[in-house]
Amino acid sequence: MVDFGRLITAMVTPFNDQDEIDWEVTARLIDYLIEEQKSESLVICGTTGESPTLTDEEKLEMFRFAVKHAAGRCKIIAGTGSNNTKHSIHLTREASKLGVDGLLLVVPYYNKPNQAGLYQHFKAIAEATELPVILYNVPGRTVTCLSAETTLQLAQISNIVATKECASIDQVTEIAAGAPEGFRIYSGEDATGFAAITVGAHGIISVASHVVGQKMHDMIHSYVNGDVTQAARINQQLLPLFKGLFACPDPLPNPSAVKYALCTRGYGNGDVRLPLIGPSEAQREFIQALL
Repeated sequence: MVDFGRLITAMVTPFNDQDEIDWEVTARLIDYLIEEQKSESLVICGTTGESPTLTDEEKLEMFRFAVKHAAGRCKIIAGTGSNNTKHSIHLTREASKLGVDGLLLVVPYYNKPNQAGLYQHFKAIAEATELPVILYNVPGRTVTCLSAETTLQLAQISNIVATKECASIDQVTEIAAGAPEGFRIYSGEDATGFAAITVGAHGIISVASHVVGQKMHDMIHSYVNGDVTQAARINQQLLPLFKGLFACPDPLPNPSAVKYALCTRGYGNGDVRLPLIGPSEAQREFIQALL
């Protein structure tokens, strides 16, 4: 089984002033996340990467570029999920040709399939590839929630190896209690990541790790190594930033806040694609204070 590690960053997609992918910044960002922020894997073109406004061509070029530039220093996970099963299979097959290490498949959004439909959707995509698959349950964005029961059914499929869980700590607990050996749970919520690890999650697929990844790495490994007090202390220190990146005045949708935070550190111009917009002056001041 591919080891994706305990700290995975859902990487932003940098744009230039012409609203195109900025490849120079992308290269520097990959280096920074691996070398300074201790990311063990990167999710490319997930929600934080603004997947809804990227074309298939842009996604495939991002996958190709990330694989080449990371050069084995971390694992590359391609976001190939959508609410169209055939399209997801097509994008998955194309991504598989580019050397990615795994796939992240989001719960279908808008068309609201039932649990039987969700099972068949993920099963069909998993059967179309030999790559390891991470499920992505984020009901705050998709409306539909992948139940713990359906997750555990899907975990019986050999190459469905993990889930990114954003529903609740109760759901993390239930999945952890019933998961087969080797199936891993990742928290998809920075603010509850530490709590998820204490009830059985393996690690965190993070947004905040763009700016505090080293500290998050220390928090996770302190807990794993038995220093629960130190891990809790680090989590307490980071919690205002975890919450603040998603709770600016007049809350900003992800990744507007973290892109601005990266901009202040010299990684890109902070631009997002419409219909997302960047932070207001008050929001910029709030983010700067968090940092």
